[in-house]
Amino acid sequence: MSAQPVNPNLPPDHVTVFIDGVETAAPKGSMIIQAADRIGVPIPRFCYHDKLSVAANCRMCLVEVEKMPKPAPACATPVMDGMRVVTRSEKALKSQRNVMEFLLINHPLDCPICDQGGECELQDLSMGYGRSISRFSERKRTVPDEDIGPLVATEMTRCIQCTRCVRFTAEVAGTYELGGMYRGENLQIGTYDGKPLTTELSGNVIDVCPVGALTNKVFQFKARPWELMARESLGYHDPLGSNLYLHVRRGEVLRSVPRDNDAVNECWLSDRDRYSHQGLYAADRAVRPMARDGGEWREVSWEHALARAAQILRDNAADDLGMLIHPSTSNEEGALLARLADALGTGNIDHRISQCDLSDGAVAQAFDMPSADIEKAQTIVIVGSNVRHELPLLHARIRKAWRNGAKVFVVNPVDFDFTFELAGRWIVAPSAIAGALADSGLRDAFATGGPSVVIVGALAENSPHASRIRAAASTLAESTGAKLCRIPQGANALGLARHGVLPTSRDSLSMLAEARAAYILYGIEPGLDFASTPQALAALNGAQVVAFSQFACESTLAIADVILPVGLLPEIDGTLTNLDGRDQLAIAGGKLPDQARPGWRVIRALASELGVTGFDFVDLAGARASIAPRAVQVVRGAAPPAGEGGLEVASAPGIYRVDAVVRRAPGLQSHPLNREPRAYLNPQDAQSLGLETGAVGRFEVSAGAAKLPVEVSSKVAPGTVYIEGGHASTAPLGLSRVEAGRA
Repeated sequence: MSAQPVNPNLPPDHVTVFIDGVETAAPKGSMIIQAADRIGVPIPRFCYHDKLSVAANCRMCLVEVEKMPKPAPACATPVMDGMRVVTRSEKALKSQRNVMEFLLINHPLDCPICDQGGECELQDLSMGYGRSISRFSERKRTVPDEDIGPLVATEMTRCIQCTRCVRFTAEVAGTYELGGMYRGENLQIGTYDGKPLTTELSGNVIDVCPVGALTNKVFQFKARPWELMARESLGYHDPLGSNLYLHVRRGEVLRSVPRDNDAVNECWLSDRDRYSHQGLYAADRAVRPMARDGGEWREVSWEHALARAAQILRDNAADDLGMLIHPSTSNEEGALLARLADALGTGNIDHRISQCDLSDGAVAQAFDMPSADIEKAQTIVIVGSNVRHELPLLHARIRKAWRNGAKVFVVNPVDFDFTFELAGRWIVAPSAIAGALADSGLRDAFATGGPSVVIVGALAENSPHASRIRAAASTLAESTGAKLCRIPQGANALGLARHGVLPTSRDSLSMLAEARAAYILYGIEPGLDFASTPQALAALNGAQVVAFSQFACESTLAIADVILPVGLLPEIDGTLTNLDGRDQLAIAGGKLPDQARPGWRVIRALASELGVTGFDFVDLAGARASIAPRAVQVVRGAAPPAGEGGLEVASAPGIYRVDAVVRRAPGLQSHPLNREPRAYLNPQDAQSLGLETGAVGRFEVSAGAAKLPVEVSSKVAPGTVYIEGGHASTAPLGLSRVEAGRA
């Protein structure tokens, strides 16, 4: 290796390296293993992971480097100009085989009963580098297992101390929940305190584990990897649209695993997307058409159900009809519903069912800065969002930006727990958020220069003060040069907005405030999905309702006249548009239960029963060919009443209460982050009301009341009560103001 560059034509930040005789250019400071991966030269490894820091624990990646007397770990040896590396020389292979022998000294070799058997890195590499007979006759050590929660199973005797899981929880998740205990041959990986993992990304330790020490507890003992078929699909519980594979056996979805896409979710998956498939098989799944007959429900044929639904729509078309669509509905279904609304002569169609201030006619918009670039931002302002629960993998991007030196500020009604330090915080009541965004101190935060972004989340978008907050956030972004990123309120809110699922007459609030004679509900659980449950149920109870539904839940049975069972995203082909404006395709994986049908087929059949035109396609390809994004002049709703007295309500669905599927996944409902509903009060407010932690408070609005346990916390802004939504016990409360007192 001379002082002169081997290839002077390379960029100044690159060097020339020869790996197994192949010349390649590699960035200065990168490692041999990275250069080898770039040109497709395989080097065995266990501890190395390209998204985690280098640990050099396992030594499986030893290679021979010219002029170095001993084999060098490829994961921890920086490249140098002119370096010559041999990965499969006699010295390298002997070193790799010796390392494998040591790694297997204590490993139990219980592949026939290990869930990881068949997709285990240790198993694969032992075939190429392991000995057929062990030279060790000593007893293998055993390690006691910890119960680390309902999602991840442990068999720590199998652990080879690669520390990938430790580095993941420290670097990506930011919770530092796993670590090494004891020393030498007694080293163990565990949680120190024996408590369950509380990170919302815990399932990723399963993916990074190269052996069977950490496995999927929900999937445990269900099937072998070679029995499963992989289907490309998407996460549909938040607008990121994480790419994933559904692993299916005989039509049953048994697990979900991440599908690499650096522009969306990298190689990670939130627990919400990983484990929600359990909800597909809930006991109250709608599997057959049903109709109310004389006040009683009975199963009917598809022909009867469609005829009944068509009669309701014929009798109540135009302005008498309201159409309310769940914001995770696919683009294909949404576009066809908008076409059906046109055919029925109604402009009352909306998917913005969780919002209570539509006076500015706001709709979902794509992020001004791609979500993948947020990790490069220098200044980040989070407005009205518990982003860690709202968008777990966006929170991970923000943490990455913070680790790279970014300053993060928040304007929130609650001082939520994030896994990054804050450079500044404004904890104010929802009505004061817009004013806080005009604070000179916040504007000064952008003076450092560099890419900057303002992120607006659910607590702001769903607030009664949402229009003022959106205007203030837009003004802040424009005046500072920051990019504005408003989180769409629903997995496909952006796609539905682009395909015209928006009102030209009455928005969702107006449809419910001034009850229509009939409604179409699509994919909605009416008792939990609306901004104001009491108002919604009052309007729906007095109307005729056609419910395209995945679940025959109590609230649907209470208000519907006809239930048409339709499939969920893991069971149908469909496209969703994520928060970057990226259209992404999901392929049907699970089998539709019993007589349930894809939504587009049911809409087409209903249109045929109604005798309307525009639905003459026979397959999904034909349906897609007939639809295109369309612009709609959205009607502006009335401003919500200001309200006086009482406490302001700050509310957003709990992390595992966001939709009907997640609410029915037993593993997620057992997770520590799925808290029992309670009311969080500032100490000043609690004292004035005579309430303390553990007491039961009564929280009352004009339409109803709720009794909730109280937790006093200085993290809540004065004059505010924070309540997680998505629970039956909190559904009677809206998002405005409540009168509070001891129950």
